[in-house]
Amino acid sequence: MRRPDPYQERARALCLAAGVDPDSRIERPGQRSMPAWSAYRDAARQEQLVAQQAAESAAGIAASRPQAPEYQDAQLQVFGQHEEATIAQMRNCMAVGNVVAGVICADGHLGYAQPVGGVIAYEKQISISGVGFDIGCGNMAVRLDTPFKAIEDRVGPIIRDTAQTISFGIGRTNQERVEHELFDDGDAWRESDMEAYRQKAVAQLGTVGSGNHYVDLMRDEEGLVWIGVHFGSRGLGHTSATRYLKAAGGKDGTHVPPAVIDEDSELGRRYIAAMQLAGRYSYAGREWVVERVRKIIGGNVTDMVHNHHNYAWRETHNRRDLWVVRKGATPAFPGQRGFVGGSMGDDAVIIEGVDSPAAKASLYSTIHGAGRLFGRNEAKRRFSRAAMDRWLTERGVTLIGADLDESPMAYRRLPEVLAHHAGTVKVLHTLRPFAVAMAGAGEFDPFKD
Repeated sequence: MRRPDPYQERARALCLAAGVDPDSRIERPGQRSMPAWSAYRDAARQEQLVAQQAAESAAGIAASRPQAPEYQDAQLQVFGQHEEATIAQMRNCMAVGNVVAGVICADGHLGYAQPVGGVIAYEKQISISGVGFDIGCGNMAVRLDTPFKAIEDRVGPIIRDTAQTISFGIGRTNQERVEHELFDDGDAWRESDMEAYRQKAVAQLGTVGSGNHYVDLMRDEEGLVWIGVHFGSRGLGHTSATRYLKAAGGKDGTHVPPAVIDEDSELGRRYIAAMQLAGRYSYAGREWVVERVRKIIGGNVTDMVHNHHNYAWRETHNRRDLWVVRKGATPAFPGQRGFVGGSMGDDAVIIEGVDSPAAKASLYSTIHGAGRLFGRNEAKRRFSRAAMDRWLTERGVTLIGADLDESPMAYRRLPEVLAHHAGTVKVLHTLRPFAVAMAGAGEFDPFKD
């Protein structure tokens, strides 16, 4: 009798999550057909391997980094369903430093040292690994007074002009020199010890990068046009994170201990200054790109929503002054709004935080996107360009750039993810994309996260 396949149960679950009947058949010319779940077997096997690596990392952390008793076994609040490896990675992070509480949002998945979608509150400490390499990565959306019907017949030229005007990809510089008061703030550059990068930062301001960074054009329930962007601090943030991670003795990788530093140490003060500089730079870059696209479309801005989701904030929770590190998570305090994108073929939303016990337990944090079902390499193996193009055509989306790793099929569905945060946020607007610009195929973004 054939032994049961140890990966079948998880492979079937992954197949279902991708919207495929596990028992349907895949035809193979010259060979017997196979059940659809078999195509997900390698992904299930990889998950198990990653979980084993997380367990080994946990053993190493426990042996080498003792945690003060008052910070041991801090509560972890989990929203949604996650791979065991993601939860294990989060628990490993929470085993280091002055951890008060942790959260995994429903779009969470494995990240560098800390899960994307992971939130950790520290007392008098901050995690360089938790903020990550793309410091200040975030979303910005603005509503115009321009009706979609007024530009419907020129969507193609608008998105092509956007792709030609805005620099996508890595290592790019902006063709237009951008003047900004940030570059005249000598104290900020000096205190962060990033003075040597200032001129590169000037040249890169307003560039978007690659990976899942984008410019979206969308319309709301009233038919008004919105511009949405997603990117961070580019080389400035990556260089800062790399420098301070090394100075703290941290490591770059998935299953490594987080680099946690004291806020009042010399290293801590310089890192916090660098993080805040990169955060200001991210805001400036997104604002410039949105304004440049607005000029292409025409019209006036009538509303704006803007948030980081890779950052650390000083916040008060349960009357305790804490550093709250959010990696791929949107702050959502009562009344605070956020822009959350789906995949390039799905609706995005404008949300607002509400007050509730569940919101308090979430450290007033929520998702930053739909969350990946499949990693980039897996998506490229699994999906075809023809299938991706059909998806976008059916949704009425014009795409410039992107590759299969950003296929909508590689992502969860945003409404399903949001449902796990019911009672902590409410949806104010649902935004339907009609054009997307991203870096083209073959671009690799070293700025990670």
